[in-house]
Amino acid sequence: MGVNLTGLTEPKNLELTDLKGRSVAVDAYNTIYQFLSIIRQPDGSPLTDSQGRVTSHLSGILYRTANLIESGISPSFVFDGVPHDLKMGTIAERRARREKAEKEWEDAVKEGDTKKAFSKAQQTSKMTDDIKTSSRSLLSYLGLPVIDAPSDGEAQAAYMCRKGDVWAAASQDFDSILFGTPTLIRNMTITGRRKMPGRDQYRDVRIEMIECDGFLNDLGITREQLVDTCILMGTDFNRGIEGIGPKKGLKLVKAHGDLEGVMRHTGEEIENYEEIRNIFLRSKYSDDYDLTVSKIDPEKVCELMCEEHDFSKERVMSVIDRIETSRKAEDARKKQRSLFDGW
Repeated sequence: MGVNLTGLTEPKNLELTDLKGRSVAVDAYNTIYQFLSIIRQPDGSPLTDSQGRVTSHLSGILYRTANLIESGISPSFVFDGVPHDLKMGTIAERRARREKAEKEWEDAVKEGDTKKAFSKAQQTSKMTDDIKTSSRSLLSYLGLPVIDAPSDGEAQAAYMCRKGDVWAAASQDFDSILFGTPTLIRNMTITGRRKMPGRDQYRDVRIEMIECDGFLNDLGITREQLVDTCILMGTDFNRGIEGIGPKKGLKLVKAHGDLEGVMRHTGEEIENYEEIRNIFLRSKYSDDYDLTVSKIDPEKVCELMCEEHDFSKERVMSVIDRIETSRKAEDARKKQRSLFDGW
């Protein structure tokens, strides 16, 4: 889930059309989890094929990626590599929460409580090898760049953005800011009215943009101090100090300069804090990636979606046609712009 900086940020709301012509590095795992969580039956059951295999992620990738391309956005998808050892505790906690939610979902289904069932089901999503493999295959068949991160996908996407190879990093998590992305886009694939996970509440979800230099300037701190603030709060790599949230953490860091100063002031100790700081500030990156968009392989897309997972061939071909039409229009626009630029 990453850190929660909602109380400190004032993002700019955008429409998909505002991102026309932009290239974006998408945190693939984060996005796939969103599809697995949101795209479900009324009782919370995921979409499945005739063999009982989950297909919610394939539906999300196909239809929502098509929406991005039709809007003139060029997405590339960054997949996580090997998680850092310090993240294992968080992974274990997530597994325990998921198992608890699965039991509560099953009980709610038996009781006929569809609202509770859907709410609990949203918390049960998990990334299996089959889901990961089929997601990567579909993205590749659609001609979209797929990048393997050495460790955290958000760190790799932030690195690509800093290099100027993409305009922004797209993720739900604010960790992208800690990893140093100049521009963060949130909610790019989940706009609309959405149910809040774990609650019987709905909210309108809009695309948000955070320009990180401006965000840090408004807070009056450096990126390093933001990282220290989040370590105080707790990250995926540590628990933090009880009772410290974003505002209190920010106040302490501004008053005492850095994490060491805060720990001297409070008498609290955070284990491995220097290593955690380095995870965010000096993460592992890869330059072994290619952002070239390839042609769609309609035969492979249909084989995966229709023959293997029971999607309607007519609908799948319709989406392929939409994507190809959009790409041709974008190519024509670029050629025309190049022509005028040469005058």
